[in-house]
Order: sequence, then structure tokens, then C-alpha cells
Amino acid sequence: MAPGSNHPTVSRHVAVIGAGAAGLVAARELRREGHSVVVLERGSQIGGVWAYTSQVEPDPLSLDPARPVVHSSLYKSLRTNIPRECMGFTDFPFATRPHDGSRDPRRHPGHSEVLAYLRDFAKEFDIEEMIRFETEVVRAEPVADEENIGKWRVESRSSDAVSDEIYDAVVVCNGHYTEPRHALVSGIDSWPGKQIHSHNYRVPDPFKDQVVIVIGSSASGVDICRDIAKVAKEVHVSSRSTSLETYEKLPGYDNLWLHPTIETAREDGSVVFKNGKTVYADTIMHCTGYKYYFPFLDTKGEVTVDDNRVGPLYKHVFPPALAPGLSFIGLPWQITPFPMFELQSKWVAAVLSGRVSLPSQDEMMEDTKAFYDKLEASGIPKRYTHLLPDDSQFEYDNWLADQCDYPRIEKWREEMFYIGFKRIYAQSATYRDNWDDDHLIVEAYDDFVKFMSSYPELLPMLKT
Repeated sequence: MAPGSNHPTVSRHVAVIGAGAAGLVAARELRREGHSVVVLERGSQIGGVWAYTSQVEPDPLSLDPARPVVHSSLYKSLRTNIPRECMGFTDFPFATRPHDGSRDPRRHPGHSEVLAYLRDFAKEFDIEEMIRFETEVVRAEPVADEENIGKWRVESRSSDAVSDEIYDAVVVCNGHYTEPRHALVSGIDSWPGKQIHSHNYRVPDPFKDQVVIVIGSSASGVDICRDIAKVAKEVHVSSRSTSLETYEKLPGYDNLWLHPTIETAREDGSVVFKNGKTVYADTIMHCTGYKYYFPFLDTKGEVTVDDNRVGPLYKHVFPPALAPGLSFIGLPWQITPFPMFELQSKWVAAVLSGRVSLPSQDEMMEDTKAFYDKLEASGIPKRYTHLLPDDSQFEYDNWLADQCDYPRIEKWREEMFYIGFKRIYAQSATYRDNWDDDHLIVEAYDDFVKFMSSYPELLPMLKT
């Protein structure tokens, strides 16, 4: 069915799993489309990964499957690595508020400002009335009996009850920054030092006067190594994106060095890098990313996680054999997340109502297989299936927008992302506070004002 057709729409009863940014916007878009929505949230507040806690898991590597899980992976000093203007939802600007001391006005604000923005969003669109807090989904599966064919059974657990309910569809929005991935280091089992994953890092104080090795040089690794360097004796960063000869001191630091990957760890406490350098370290910090993890989902093998590829999924959202009853919001990474979540949610909501049609199951499988074959032919590992580099994220966003008959992503938002992303690596110590895209900020705020003129009660969001 073409977008914008006059096909009669259908209201579905939909379970949304998770009340982070993806779950909030999914709930809004589903209700806008006329669906009945229940959001099941394990925590006591909205925000998902953006709800900071000083609490960490007792297992610093988070290897024990029976451990008490802490959902958030935020460290106390974390600030956004893309500007707020391009980070926000398309119709609810993440604009700088008048500075009254209660909010963070910076273009790259701290995590508390992002949570405050999500709370503003939830309040503006009355989303909390759809949420059941402190309710953990323990099982979601297709209904087996013929009377409810195509429906989903969702079992959830709260402090005082276990619920077993039938829904027309399930939208999975549980995030993917909770279940750690770890580096494989030769000899690590006999190495006597301490290991920790960045999931359990909050503040640098425990590393005072230590020699710390940080594995990983993506956004969290870059932030954490500099955070720890303020108190540590030495910090050595192991990066697989550097040449094997790399051994250099990072500008602005006397105690921070960059290396290639680790060759081996030894039982005498030493760690040997592939550049030949040997370091006697107290702690190894794994800033090595996360796994997609859906312990509650039982699809009888129709959806699997293989080397961090969730699949098969049509356009990162629908498993062909279970569409449209099951969908995933927010799997792609290295993106502008909130606008993508919004567009994916619009598409899912429109498909569930019948306003937009999916291709046949066979056509979706054929498209998905062609995508996987293209990745393989290009030598791209499965674990990068949901990485959308270069222009592909905005091509994808605009494809979603076209499906829903919604405006495409603004050019200023694209340019702002590209300029900002390049600065992360070229000016890693200063990019959040020094920039050269003022012309794009002007364009963004002109757009915001045009949008807000239709909603005068929201105008105070914009800095005058």
C-alpha cells in the first residue's frame, strides 16, 4: 500500500518493551496512529540508558549471567558526542533553554540534560500514562493456539504480580548498551590484575595512582582514558585502528599513551603490546562495546543474534517471518539516534494500522539476504551489520520518511552530524566546546522557531 493511501486503518493492542528514548517515541507514534499502547519498563523512571545511577554491578566484567543487572552504562562525566540540535526528535527540538541554573545549556550537554529533555518529551505528549514501571518482561512469544494466530503472549513480572497478556504486536525497545562485549586477550586468564568493563565505570577515583590499560578508542574509550588520566599514574590506550608501530603520547597529557592492540598478558602482571612495548598494569578497562541481548524473546529461532547481528531483519526492524507482529526500534548505531527512532516508530505504527504495507515475506527475505550478501562481499563482519556509516544512515532515515509520507531529514542536521563526527577524532579533547558550524546552528534555530510558532506554549524552550 502506498504511503498516504485511503486504505481503512486498524487499531492494534501493542506492547512496547522499554521506556528509554526509543520506547517513548514508539509509544507516542503508535498512539498517534490510533493504537492502544502499554509500555513495560523494568526501572522506576523513564530514560533507559540515560537514567544515570552511581550503582554498578558486583561483577566488574558483567560475565555472570545470574548477576543483578544495572541497565545504565553512563559514567558521571559523560557529555553527548553530537550536538543537541541534531540529536533531538524532529518535532520536539532539543534546544538550549534559558540558563536558570537548573539545566545544562551547552551544545554538548551532560547526561542529566538528555534525561531532562526526555522527561519534557514524555510530559508534553502524556506518555507516562501508558507506562507500567517496575515491570520486567520475562517472556514474549507468538501465541500458539489457532484462535489467536498472529498475536503475542507477553509475560511480565512486577513486585506484586505476574501478568500473562495477549497483544496484537510487540515492539522491542530495550536498548543495546547493557550487556558488555569483551576483548579477547592472549594470556589474560593468568594475568593477576583487575579487569573491568566500561559498563561498570562511573568515576576515576578508584584508579588513583594506578597504571591502567584502556582497550578501545571509540567514544567511550576516548572519554574514559582522559577521565582516568586526571588521577592515574599512567594510562595506556590499546587501539586496533592504529598501526602496529604506534607508540605516542596524547597531546596535553604527560601520562597518556596510545598503542596498537595487545600481544599478550603475562602472569607477572605485564602486558605486551604489538608495538613491542611492555607495561606493568594494575587494571585493564574494556571499552569494547555491547551485545544485543533479548533474554525474554522466544521466536522459535525466527530471530537470532549471531556475532551481534540481529536477524534476519528487514531494514533493521521487521523479522520477515513474524512481521508485522514483532519489530525492533533502535538497533542501528553510530547515528543520530532520536530522529531515527522516531522515523522507525512512524513506520512501524503505520504498518500496524494498515496505512502502509510491507512487501511479502519472500520479498523481505530476498531484500535482507541481498543486504547481508553485500556486507559479506565487502568484507564487513556480521558484528557491523547494524553500523550505518557515512551517508547510509541518512539514506535510511529518508527511506523511512518516504514510507510514512513524512518530511525528510533536514540538510543542516546531516551536515551538523558529519562536521561534529569528524571533530570527535580530530579534536578529541576540545570538540565539545569548540566548533565552527555557527551557520548550521542559525539554520537549526530558524527551523525550530518555525515549528514552535505553531505551538506558542513551547516557545520558552528556545533561548532568546
